[in-house]
Amino acid sequence: MRASHPAYHAAPVPAFGAADARLLIVGLAPGMHGANRTGRPFTGDHAGILLYQTLHAYGFASGPESRARDDGLRLRDCRITNAVKCLPPQNKPEPQEVGRCNAFLIEELAASPQVRVILALGSVAHRAVLLAHGLKQSAAKFAHGGRHELPGQRILLDSYHCSRYNTQTRRLTPESFATIFEQARAELGPGL
Repeated sequence: MRASHPAYHAAPVPAFGAADARLLIVGLAPGMHGANRTGRPFTGDHAGILLYQTLHAYGFASGPESRARDDGLRLRDCRITNAVKCLPPQNKPEPQEVGRCNAFLIEELAASPQVRVILALGSVAHRAVLLAHGLKQSAAKFAHGGRHELPGQRILLDSYHCSRYNTQTRRLTPESFATIFEQARAELGPGL
């Protein structure tokens, strides 16, 4: 990738956002021409459009758009990471890759005891969160709008991924995505 796109980040993409965030959003993996290019989750690709607009609308972001790592955008009480840290082959991570990268999510969660709500964007992220908590996949079934209690008094909320496919087919609408953020705000309560 680096040979064909020398200006791309083309390395593991670190988490982005407030170190003391109570909301952790877990996505799938860096997109080829998005986070793999920019080095920031959900930045530079279609999936980030709805995500950052919604984060801004609910007070979690200083602006509605994420263009580059140095664009001045700040997240408030929110942090974003991915189940897989590097661009996966064919942009679709295999279960083995999710398993290998899970140590990073475990580390992120251990370093963030203040996280109260984890929002999984898609079933792969949902499964990665369960794995990071040492839970069997049968412990909680993925469903858009699903709410699951996790160890450590954390709540897992599920949403369809904000991918181009899901938004263009209207599987995920701005309204149905906003409902998830309303749930997250209600779970977090006051504090921002």
